[in-house]
Amino acid sequence: MAFVNSGFHTSSRFNTVFHICSFLTIIYSLTMLVPVLVSWYFRDGYITPFMYSFVLSLGIGVIGWRLTQEQTHYLQKRDGFMVACLFWLIFSALSALPFYLDARLNLSLTDAVFEGVSGITTTGASIFSDIDNLPKSILFYRAQLNFLGGLGIIVLAVAVMPFLGIGGARLYQAEMPGPMKEEKLTPRLADTARSLWGIYSSLALGGTLFFHFAGMNWFDAICHSLSTVSLGGFSTHSDSIGYYHSLPIEFVAGVLSLFAAVNFSLYYIAITKRTLKPIWSNPEFKFFISILSIVVGISVIELVRSKMFGVQDSLVHGFFQAISVMTDNGLGSANYPNWPDQVVILLLGASFFGGCFGSTCGGIKAMRFFLLYRQSKQEVHQLIRTNAIYTTKVSGQAVSDRVMRSVWGLFFIYIFFSCMFIWGLVALGEDFETAFGTVAACINNMGIGWGTTSSGFEPLHSSGKWLMCLAMLFGRLEIFPILIICSRSFWEF
Repeated sequence: MAFVNSGFHTSSRFNTVFHICSFLTIIYSLTMLVPVLVSWYFRDGYITPFMYSFVLSLGIGVIGWRLTQEQTHYLQKRDGFMVACLFWLIFSALSALPFYLDARLNLSLTDAVFEGVSGITTTGASIFSDIDNLPKSILFYRAQLNFLGGLGIIVLAVAVMPFLGIGGARLYQAEMPGPMKEEKLTPRLADTARSLWGIYSSLALGGTLFFHFAGMNWFDAICHSLSTVSLGGFSTHSDSIGYYHSLPIEFVAGVLSLFAAVNFSLYYIAITKRTLKPIWSNPEFKFFISILSIVVGISVIELVRSKMFGVQDSLVHGFFQAISVMTDNGLGSANYPNWPDQVVILLLGASFFGGCFGSTCGGIKAMRFFLLYRQSKQEVHQLIRTNAIYTTKVSGQAVSDRVMRSVWGLFFIYIFFSCMFIWGLVALGEDFETAFGTVAACINNMGIGWGTTSSGFEPLHSSGKWLMCLAMLFGRLEIFPILIICSRSFWEF
């Protein structure tokens, strides 16, 4: 009898997981209608692949929803990780459909999946070599993928459908990046998710206006704002921001990237308290700005010293590009990454740093580096004063050993898998420069390669593209959820 109950319990839990994934698929299918409207407005003739994608996605979601609605089970923490991983796989496959279904784009399945995964994980690494001549609906769809992937469709679903109360908090914790996932802005999870998306959308609206005032047309302004606020990096031009040769546009892109790299909960607190003090006094933000200032300063100095640009251009290009790469936005300008090698290597290294947790950036995140920095300082003092007792603190509060273990664990596996992905590309025949730049671009969800991939990722071998799809998913989910569902203990009920 115990065996039967255990089997029923397991079946019920899987039913719930697939039930939620089906619901999220239905939600995601509706987003395919927006590019349909864009295609209709611009008369670009690409309505059909988006309609096919909508019908197929909706059909899969509805069928899955109906087949699994008989039994529901309260979602446990391990189930939240399964939903997050499973849906991101589904998400990636569905995102590739519009690219693959239209023969005029002439994309293989590998290239379509790579472009879809890159968009939805906010990586921005593209296989298209002639972006300028892509249909308007495809250009908008790429920006939309970035925008939806920024905070995640799961958080969006929790925001608009509170009845996902069967463990919605587990989905939220599995989806949101950062070492302190349990923090909530409001008592109700749905209100928290709505607040985040409200702030996110407001930044996108503001970015659209400023891009337009800086010189972009409305379509480009909308697409670049969606890509920038999500730190996704897809552009409407092959030369990215460099297409415009505009210092004001670069400045707007740099500032918006900086805003998007800040913990969104700090914006909420600042708005409710009507003061910017919560942002300026936040230790992670101050640490992030300090490191960013150093990277920007070195970049500008090296650009001037190497006579790449004059002083004024070095200030603007160095400011924008350092922020774009470090926050893992990935928009490019002024013929980057053909800058001096020492600047490119510095920025590629900075892409592992990323921005603040609770933002849309990739990388390891500033808070983790801040905690490692604090603990390293204490270790030095501990070696000097062996009998003293030191505690790592943030804002006067002690950080638990559990959090520190997770930080060290993530740091180790992040570097470990980065090295393994680099080795994998070298084993597939890529040179080390290309392998390092490509992995940094993909696992950090940054999108600008180096070497062979500096101008696009189409030259990669097909096996290399599938490997980098995995790297992008690892970076977006911060590795742990994937390792959890691959572990033997996860399946022991």
